[in-house]
Amino acid sequence: MTSVRAQKDLDSTWKMNLTILLLVSLFSGFILAQEEVEAPTEAQPCHPDMCELLKELGTLREKLEAVETRLTDSENKEKTKVIFSAATGGSRAIGPFDADSTLIYKTVITNIGEAYSPVTGTFVAPVAGVYYFTMFYHAGGAHEGKLLLYKNTQLMIMTHDKRSEFDGADNGGNAAFLELQPGDEVYVRMAANSHVWGTDYHTTFSGFLVAQM
Repeated sequence: MTSVRAQKDLDSTWKMNLTILLLVSLFSGFILAQEEVEAPTEAQPCHPDMCELLKELGTLREKLEAVETRLTDSENKEKTKVIFSAATGGSRAIGPFDADSTLIYKTVITNIGEAYSPVTGTFVAPVAGVYYFTMFYHAGGAHEGKLLLYKNTQLMIMTHDKRSEFDGADNGGNAAFLELQPGDEVYVRMAANSHVWGTDYHTTFSGFLVAQM
């Protein structure tokens, strides 16, 4: 059902583009003629019908240029794809540390658009839009597990599990939709005196562009 609908949308887009191309071809001769005709002067007044025709052709050209611009903008938005997913990597406990620290997810699983950096652990929004982010962790029970998701310097969400002597392992996670502007940064901080288990599979940070604005 989805493939049929996608095919119909594709056919509709092609028909729209074909219609515009036909209109451009139809009036290109008139537009070129308009550009070649000298502006009317007192010595050479143009025929009233010709003047009206040239005026209408000028208006039509402006409308066609506006449609072309909108189509170009729409195509650019459709081409913008931002999807990433990364894991901490390794096979060891990360933390606990005396202060909050940015958690760097070194093992890149997917990074379409190259907006996430495995060097800094930071996602930088390439375009304005609404993005969806998730963070999950696995940790032992000897220390608390506490991760904080930031947008620039603002805390947005967190996931937290206290230390427990009776619970050998903990798992936690959270997710949020964030409205971002180009250049906004999103990253995960591990709270002081907390820890997570670092592997290629358990502790992950992911996100993708939901809608461009």
